[in-house]
Amino acid sequence: MISHHEALEKVLATATHFGSEKIPLLESLNRILAEDIFADRDFPPFDRVTKDGIAVNSQALENNKTSFKIEAVYAAGSPQGILNSLENCVEIMTGAMLPKNCDSVIMYEDIEIKNGIATLQTEVKPRINIHRKGSDRQSGEKVLSKNQRISAKEIGVLATVGTSKVLVKKLPKIAIISTGDELVNVEETPLPHQIRTSNTLSLFAALEKEKITPTLLHIRDEKDIMLQQVENAIKNHDVLLLSGGVSKGKFDYLPEIFEELKVEKIFHRVLQRPGKPLWFGKQQEKNVTVFSFPGNPNSTFVNYHIYFIKWLTKSLELEDRNSEVILNTAVDANSNITRYLLVKTNAENGEIKAELLNENGSGDLISLANADGVILLPPEKVFEVGDLVEFVSF
Repeated sequence: MISHHEALEKVLATATHFGSEKIPLLESLNRILAEDIFADRDFPPFDRVTKDGIAVNSQALENNKTSFKIEAVYAAGSPQGILNSLENCVEIMTGAMLPKNCDSVIMYEDIEIKNGIATLQTEVKPRINIHRKGSDRQSGEKVLSKNQRISAKEIGVLATVGTSKVLVKKLPKIAIISTGDELVNVEETPLPHQIRTSNTLSLFAALEKEKITPTLLHIRDEKDIMLQQVENAIKNHDVLLLSGGVSKGKFDYLPEIFEELKVEKIFHRVLQRPGKPLWFGKQQEKNVTVFSFPGNPNSTFVNYHIYFIKWLTKSLELEDRNSEVILNTAVDANSNITRYLLVKTNAENGEIKAELLNENGSGDLISLANADGVILLPPEKVFEVGDLVEFVSF
């Protein structure tokens, strides 16, 4: 068996790039930009009025003029207007182009209008309430960077620069495969010796958050059937995520099947809990990466986040931001394994603290549902209250 650290290094060494594709702007949410984005013109593209009110020339203000005849009214979206006399003003609305001969905007709140005359009600400063042309970005400047995740904020920027089709990183095609004759569908009433399938549905939901819609497969514990379906999955996918079938039971055929299908075993079994039987390999001919998780729900879900998500992060060339939390509970040392313990986190005085959950082994789905993530505790070390420990969020 190898250590958690060695296993993670071997997983990350197989990170794979899947190319890029152009997709419609509104489909790009949560995808990863595959190119830098540049301003196609100045932003804002004109001197933009930021308050409803009147536009004047500051020369009049400096001459202590307080009353202005209104020459015209300009709304947002209208062509640029003009102030014909520097002694007068124009009414102007938020978002409009600043009229020619104007350099100051006075809010309606600071004036009174009667009979077409705007009169100042308070002292005002010149040259304010204007968003100057090019003050955000100038034409040709970078506005978004490659390898950036697209959120709602980036959608707005992409729209502003006219990117109706977005070049994004391609996502891998993934098959989620469950094994075991004890599993039945969610809508079925299980017999006393059966359980409803849950691992694959949890992984499906987790991948949907990554904008990946996987293929769901269930394979019975019959070697010939398993061999055929795994072979078909390898032909049509970039990644296989399997749950169950890699321990030492008589019906755990997957290691044999991987060998027959020329899936190179990179490692099998890790000094960790949960997830000691974890199997990881690569089918080099088809360039398919295989994660075979133990069948217990906590093992599958925890190891998905610790290994697969970090692999996907590196494959998409994203920054892997390691998190740390402050331990609220002392934990005794363990001789030789890395432990992943479920925790609930809370913020106290600007610090994130982690409280251990009382869990009942790797099949305890209820504790998993209450957890915000896991802390990673390396072997042979005692952990005290207040210690900083590595945290992987769900």
